[in-house]
Amino acid sequence: MTHNHQVEAEDRIRTAMQQLLAGPIPDGLKCDVKSLCTLAGVPRATLYRTYPHLKAEFDRQRTTAQQAGRQPDPRLAQIERLKTEVATLRERLSRKNAELDALKEFQATALSRLAAQHHVITMLRKELESAPHSHIRTLPSSRPPRSNTLAPEPKSRA
Repeated sequence: MTHNHQVEAEDRIRTAMQQLLAGPIPDGLKCDVKSLCTLAGVPRATLYRTYPHLKAEFDRQRTTAQQAGRQPDPRLAQIERLKTEVATLRERLSRKNAELDALKEFQATALSRLAAQHHVITMLRKELESAPHSHIRTLPSSRPPRSNTLAPEPKSRA
């Protein structure tokens, strides 16, 4: 490879680095070494053998961008965002399942208590029916009707 070819290839690699790191990334490519070589038109073996300093620089810049919160590859940023969302949703689902279990336990307890109360009430009614002249007094089953008139307002002392 002549010196001019090497300089030209190095320029293409640097241009491809800037394009991948600054975005937007062309369709079908990622922010990785394989895409860098594809975009620059340089075989990967040549990059590793002839331009290892450019590969190291690309890796360093990509890592620095990721650590700074800038994800050069929007698909990777989307994947990270979706992973975080999935983790949040799983945690929320776990809390809801625990809440549901507690509500089911409360429901079972409430139904059990209602059944016991119903049984006691039924027994007391049977006891009342079997001993009509005992010391048990029955209460009226409904309230007396309320009057529809309003009570007169108290007279003010003037």
